[in-house]
Amino acid sequence: MSRYDSRTTIFSPEGRLYQIEYAMEAINQVGMGFGITTPEGVLLVSEKRLQSKLLDLEGSEKLYKIDGHVYCIVAGITADANTLVNEARLHAQQFRFKYSTPVPMENLVQHIADIKQSYTQFGGLRPYGVSMIFAGYEESLGWRLYQSDPSGNYGGWKAVAIGQNASTTNSIFRTDWTEDLDWEKATTLALKVVQKSLDTASLSPAKIELAMLKLVDGEPKLELVGDEALGEACEAYKVAAKENPDKE
Repeated sequence: MSRYDSRTTIFSPEGRLYQIEYAMEAINQVGMGFGITTPEGVLLVSEKRLQSKLLDLEGSEKLYKIDGHVYCIVAGITADANTLVNEARLHAQQFRFKYSTPVPMENLVQHIADIKQSYTQFGGLRPYGVSMIFAGYEESLGWRLYQSDPSGNYGGWKAVAIGQNASTTNSIFRTDWTEDLDWEKATTLALKVVQKSLDTASLSPAKIELAMLKLVDGEPKLELVGDEALGEACEAYKVAAKENPDKE
């Protein structure tokens, strides 16, 4: 243990904030989540890690609705995530009430990032132990995808992952993501990422949840892919992988 790691506000001689690094390391131990943009929308995927089959969970395990045009995936401490999600929802509604228009995504993400960053400046507080991916649609900019981490850093991405094995997943995205992805190709890429990142030979709906954010009658809508359809996609991917092992 270093004498520089007891406060979030103390830099080490190397210029590091150890408490931030510890928070990010905690996030690297939890289930993975990622988003992939396509011309048709955003594909959102998260790993299922339910502790008990007795848990009564309604809806998604890691996917939250922020506003009509914004959703987010979280990875990290659930209690921290709930606090920030509630703050994001409040900010979105306050902006809509004040300006009679949906909150711009970067404005929303920056607001949450500012809160995270403030917890690295004042003593007696610990950083939020959660990373978040925000996905949404804006009429002037189209589909948008942002990621923020415990330090308050954020950025826009075409495809990005958080949680365990995020570096492996992002490496695959750098080589395999293309501008012309459709839903089928994006789903195939997502299943490839899940299989390689989780190092599993048995893809199944029990391990992942998949959602599509797309325009329906001109409005962004999130559609969770059911277990049956996801199971069919997993089986189709396995067959294609056996027939074309060189593409793996």
